[in-house]
Amino acid sequence: MIRINLLPHREEKRRARRHQFYALLGMVSVFAGLVLFLGYTVIAGYISSQEAKNNFLKKEIVALDKQIDQIKRLKEQTQALLARKQIIESLQRDRAEAVRLLSELVKQMPEGIYVRSVKQEGVKVHLSGYAQSNARVSALMRNIEASLWLENPQLVEIKAVMVDKRRLNEFNMTVSLKRDLVADGGKK
Repeated sequence: MIRINLLPHREEKRRARRHQFYALLGMVSVFAGLVLFLGYTVIAGYISSQEAKNNFLKKEIVALDKQIDQIKRLKEQTQALLARKQIIESLQRDRAEAVRLLSELVKQMPEGIYVRSVKQEGVKVHLSGYAQSNARVSALMRNIEASLWLENPQLVEIKAVMVDKRRLNEFNMTVSLKRDLVADGGKK
């Protein structure tokens, strides 16, 4: 007897291919899911690592900002201390200046001149007083020019006035101190 296969072999092949296709599709889907999961995990790891680095940097930046503020405060304190030091040095330098000024004025003052006021502003000294004559004021100016401690006498004003029924000349004058001599202690 002859055997005839009545089953459609083409239908079986299609079914086998379809089964094989679905199996491959399932495996590819699982593989794609694994790849996506691994990619997501790796990227999430990179992101969390970078966030940890960023947080560390933010903490360090805050600490450095505090240190910068401290440095600024220290610089301000240093500047304030230097300013105080300079003031103290200038006071120390100028400590004996008033004594020298008065001593030098007494030495250079010719007879017949009466000083009413002496006012010092830095290196400028303002003198005002009375003189018996204009020649005595001129003598005072020459004496100041020859002085070691005083220089540059400038007569601001001179005028005739009556004081206690006496005719006198009232004068105003500015004189400069020689600071280089004061700083050197008069050793020039």
